Amino acid sequence: MSPMMRTAKFQIGQVVRHRFYPFRGVVFDVDPTFANTEEWWLAIPEDIRPSKDQPYYHLFAENEETEYVAYVSEQNLLPDESGEPIRHPQVSEMFGQREDGIYQSREARRH
Repeated sequence: MSPMMRTAKFQIGQVVRHRFYPFRGVVFDVDPTFANTEEWWLAIPEDIRPSKDQPYYHLFAENEETEYVAYVSEQNLLPDESGEPIRHPQVSEMFGQREDGIYQSREARRH
């Protein structure tokens, strides 16, 4: 493995929360480095704009009001220790039950 490749800290199915903003979600995909548009990246306030050279996570996210898909840098995520289930409707489409706090992929069970 090249020294530039970093191992993702979080895994698909893991419940995480944002370090600064009040939302949490389930990881459903991981990019090894930033893979979104420059406009998206520049829209992040400069004082909290993350480095592009780190894993980025696609989340089925939720806050108090709504459910949505989020794209978040590793440095801005923390493990969610609440044990609360995620209510995002796509979670049940992609994942089965949780085991040890990790949602199990339905795809893995089909093979």
